[in-house]
Amino acid sequence: MNRATYETDQFDFIVIGGGSAGCLMANRLSADPSNRVLLLEAGKPDNYAWIHIPVGYLYCIGNPRTDWMYNTQADKGLNGRVLRYPRGKTLGGCSSINGMIYMRGQSRDYNKWAELTGEKLWNWEHSVDDFKAHENHYKMDCGADPETGDNGKFSDHHAHGGEWRVEKQRLNWDVLDSFSDAANEIGIEKTDDFNSGDNAGVGYFDVNQRSGWRWNASKAFLRPAKSRPNLTIWTEAQVERLNLVTGDDAKPLCAGAYVNHQGETKLVSANKETILSAGAINSPQILQLSGIGPRELLSNLGIETIVDSPFVGENLQDHLQIRAVYKVNGTRTMNTLANSLIGKMKIGMEYVFKRSGPMSMAPSQLGAFTRSDPTQPYANLEYHVQPLSLEAFGEDLHDFPAMTVSVCNLNPTSRGSVQIASRDYRVAPKISPNYLDTPEDRKVAADSLRQVRKIMTQSSMAPYSPEEYKPGVQYQTDEELTKLAGDIANTIFHPVGTVKMGHIDDDTAVLDPHLRVKGVENLRVVDASVMPLITSGNTNSPTIMIAEKAARWVLAGQ
Repeated sequence: MNRATYETDQFDFIVIGGGSAGCLMANRLSADPSNRVLLLEAGKPDNYAWIHIPVGYLYCIGNPRTDWMYNTQADKGLNGRVLRYPRGKTLGGCSSINGMIYMRGQSRDYNKWAELTGEKLWNWEHSVDDFKAHENHYKMDCGADPETGDNGKFSDHHAHGGEWRVEKQRLNWDVLDSFSDAANEIGIEKTDDFNSGDNAGVGYFDVNQRSGWRWNASKAFLRPAKSRPNLTIWTEAQVERLNLVTGDDAKPLCAGAYVNHQGETKLVSANKETILSAGAINSPQILQLSGIGPRELLSNLGIETIVDSPFVGENLQDHLQIRAVYKVNGTRTMNTLANSLIGKMKIGMEYVFKRSGPMSMAPSQLGAFTRSDPTQPYANLEYHVQPLSLEAFGEDLHDFPAMTVSVCNLNPTSRGSVQIASRDYRVAPKISPNYLDTPEDRKVAADSLRQVRKIMTQSSMAPYSPEEYKPGVQYQTDEELTKLAGDIANTIFHPVGTVKMGHIDDDTAVLDPHLRVKGVENLRVVDASVMPLITSGNTNSPTIMIAEKAARWVLAGQ
């Protein structure tokens, strides 16, 4: 179709992607009534019931109503396995289908970002202020930690009154309490706050919920802004490519995007900036489709190279979770509750009347952060511990009482990539995580499985007579454990880094320190893809923090 025949809609700002970062960006940019803002979301509205019930992630992941339904390429480190790679496709993005865990990471993550970019505002001290700018923490509801009455140290790290609700989980399990005690026996101290800069310790995760309901980015940031006449939200609006033109200085300029909105292709124009917040998979895909990426890849697909940016789609990092399963005795688990009709009825009734119990559960309830071996300078492992077990995500629970102890390497050295497979925007990109690709990652995998075994043999777990079901005690050597990790490990859904920011002189960085695309005017990327290094924990809330910081820069023209 001749581009001149497209109907053009004019805005000041276009935000591509209605996920965790995009929802906050749309809110902050439209707070000024003089800004006309368009938010584009490829998925549908978040009015699907299972989005809002915490356990509904089971029905959202692997469901084309809410998930992009991506798969990885066959992965050598996983012994040739192909993984399902969920990404949120609805308003709220991944915050509508994820595990709801509120986790910032470690202070060193952000201090390293500041070092790599040369921008001190990325450091921990300044980033805490950006976390607090939208935080609404349950312990601050009365202006102080109700357990200690102290609003001093705690309020240095947390805030009340923001849009992003953080609450305590509404459940408890004896077997998880015992695991916490067992972890304490091997030197992992108990903690009630993973988010003060050093998350070492063991305790229950805080979650993004409100009164037993999932609290996603759409509720938090779009609900208060939807009535603004200067904010337009299009759902079922997938970007085909960016509209790149020649600017006054002969430099490429992003003037908006071509978007398929409910079956009709439209050209939308941005007078000030286009903000790409489509996520660690879709943001590099859109850049490459638009001619910003590795010249060889684009040329092979018949796409004109506008900006030869060889690292678009590179630097993919993710947390690989190794799932160990233990049979237990003498205690209740989800396996025993959910595998009976009476148990299911009790679970449903508890949620209906109390908004608590298993239906209010995040996918993981108890967490721990520790070192894989004493030589590590900081906590480099994260545990997700669950009172249930199954062969693989999406399958039925086992018919015996059991628990799952999952552990992941927080700082993988392996790097993967995202590359478009076609010039057709509807074709999924090739996702190649390259898990366990380095000796360091393989050693941490083996060490972490040994540490799981150590915890499970402590006296606090003895009453349950835990029996290792997976991977199996017959596997003992580094080589055996690494191979088994490849057989049983899975993504924990934390892809980042594919459009990384860096110092202005860093040729491997796609973005400058303020997230502007190098070589293109009026185009910025704001989502998890900008992270030069993955955070030491779950990545959703750090992504929202990135958007908080970026929104100020956009509004200030910085």
